[in-house]
Amino acid sequence: MCSDDSITSTEREFQVPRVSRQQKELNRERIVAAAGQGFRARGIDGVGIDELMKTAGMTHGGFYNHFSSKEDLATEVLNQGFTASLDIVDAVIAAHPLSSRAALNALIDSYLSADHRDHPETGCASSALAADAGRHGRQAQQEYLRGLQGYLAAFTDLLRISAKQKDVKLDPRRAREQAIALFSQLVGAQLIARAIAQADPDLSDEVLTSNSKELKRQTIGRGSPSSRR
Repeated sequence: MCSDDSITSTEREFQVPRVSRQQKELNRERIVAAAGQGFRARGIDGVGIDELMKTAGMTHGGFYNHFSSKEDLATEVLNQGFTASLDIVDAVIAAHPLSSRAALNALIDSYLSADHRDHPETGCASSALAADAGRHGRQAQQEYLRGLQGYLAAFTDLLRISAKQKDVKLDPRRAREQAIALFSQLVGAQLIARAIAQADPDLSDEVLTSNSKELKRQTIGRGSPSSRR
């Protein structure tokens, strides 16, 4: 190994400083953050590597120090996006320890809010990247599936607890069916509201409010008369 004394001034001039492990992690997070906002706002195919690296304050070549491909990055965006969203779900549930119905109402209102509609770049990946996950192969779909299962588990538990609090028996299979319908309607309503937000703002608002009212009416502790204890 050469000592510093054996390195010429020219060689020193062209030596590339090492990036610390901490800085490398920070750079990676900057890329994921830029991609997360860009992908959710305009779709995975709507943002190129050059643009997202410029947004992150780095050069195109630096991308491949962190990700093998854009698909690899998209998978990480889905992973982090759903992790953040599920953390919010947990926080909302924790904020309503005495009433699962109140927790569900809060989650529905938050998801179907105008703010969530107008800012997909900071919103949940479940609606912003649903179509992209379907187009970008098995790896992306696996990450979407992971997030979906997290939502379904949380909603299933909330629906069963809410039914119990209303003295209604709701078996696990029926609770899961309701959770799937609830999540599907949340995502679908948000997608439709965004699709017409500029063309017809009033109808877009109506899509959100109507679905919010209907979901809170239909899915909170719903059971057949025969299931009443």
